[in-house]
Amino acid sequence: IPLHVDTPSTMGKGGQQSIVATHAIQITTKNGGWVSPYNPLDPKAPELPTKGEIKAVIPKECFERSYVHSMYYVFRDTVMAAGCAYVAYQTLSTDLPTNFISLDALTWFLGWNTYAFWMGTFVMGHWVLAHECGHGAFSPSQTFNDIFGFIMHQSLMVPYFSWQYSHAKHHRRTNNIMDGESHVPDSREEMGLGSKNERHSGYSVLHEAIGDGPFGMVQVIAHLVTGWPLYLMGFASTGRLGQDGKVLEAGEFIDHYRPWSKMFPVKLRPKVAISTLGVIGAWVAVCTAAKEYGVLPVTLWYLGPLMYNQAWLVLYTWLQHTDPSVPQYGTDQWTWVKGTLSTIDRPYGIFDFLHHKIGSTHVAHHLFHEIPFYKADVATAAIKAYLEPKGLYNYDPTPWYSAMWKLARTCHYIEDLNGIQYYKSLEDVPLSKSSGKKVD
Repeated sequence: IPLHVDTPSTMGKGGQQSIVATHAIQITTKNGGWVSPYNPLDPKAPELPTKGEIKAVIPKECFERSYVHSMYYVFRDTVMAAGCAYVAYQTLSTDLPTNFISLDALTWFLGWNTYAFWMGTFVMGHWVLAHECGHGAFSPSQTFNDIFGFIMHQSLMVPYFSWQYSHAKHHRRTNNIMDGESHVPDSREEMGLGSKNERHSGYSVLHEAIGDGPFGMVQVIAHLVTGWPLYLMGFASTGRLGQDGKVLEAGEFIDHYRPWSKMFPVKLRPKVAISTLGVIGAWVAVCTAAKEYGVLPVTLWYLGPLMYNQAWLVLYTWLQHTDPSVPQYGTDQWTWVKGTLSTIDRPYGIFDFLHHKIGSTHVAHHLFHEIPFYKADVATAAIKAYLEPKGLYNYDPTPWYSAMWKLARTCHYIEDLNGIQYYKSLEDVPLSKSSGKKVD
């Protein structure tokens, strides 16, 4: 039986379009895009299972963790990163080309960017393994996990214990509009829209000024380039509540560096301080290297790959929890099962191998984060077999780069902070009467 959901159309204009969906394995819009099969607003929506019912279908061996197995992947990823560095060392020079308008300059530029991309991609494997440590999925010993997780994350400028806590909250409050963590949607007001969708400030005005496509690029850059550092500093994508459950006042922000930040309970302050000192120590090492060897070599060898690494981690969290057809829940509607089943699995090609399938087994990961990644395939198959016939498993086969562009164009804000909300697009908001521009 088809069900009709009123959500913004994919890259559409002129208002909203009715999306037709069924409880089939592949759900598509009229223009061929993917749509989540679960619509909580539908009177015939299936009853959600409990966490225990889902866990019962997963083979018990999926929860077994191995020191040797996990450390093998640390070794594997380190070998690939070292090989990348060796090739770059043998083929590239850190000296600037003497003539910037030359084939040598083009080769130099492309060579270092290729190195930065692949090195950042390889060390994303370490980033995922440190993330496993934070969840307790790396080994049976949390002390062992924290030691290796701290080393791997701090070397990538991640405040390990601070992010471990906020990421655990992200799992506890997935797609919770008020108390979620990371990629919490902006409201209509925060997007700069008035009660009648009049554009008066912020992104809504910028969108009108530059047009649909350029604004989509702004969204991609904002997420992949500036998103991670702004999130850690508390200026973007954090929740609306402090750890005490109270709404943050205007001007307050919850960052990952201050031990007294309202993000953290008092008992966690020593660990937050250790994490912050670790980041400061890493930056001191970078500055010392820059003083010894020069700013350019340090930028080429370390900071360039670091930017690609941060782009990857933001891309994953953005794509795994965001789509115009996936609901966001106010506190009056949210439950853990509702939020968790809003997670989306996606294919990432070769990057699935390099990044331990963090994006293609994300539903299983959010349901049971203690499952080690090398058992996530088996767990995902069991979960899919159980949830998909019920219309409760999200798998979007869209290539990740196309999905990213779709989200950049369609997922800009939600209408309210209460109830069940769906992302809306500024492309569907009428232009100001004073503007004669055509948005394209």
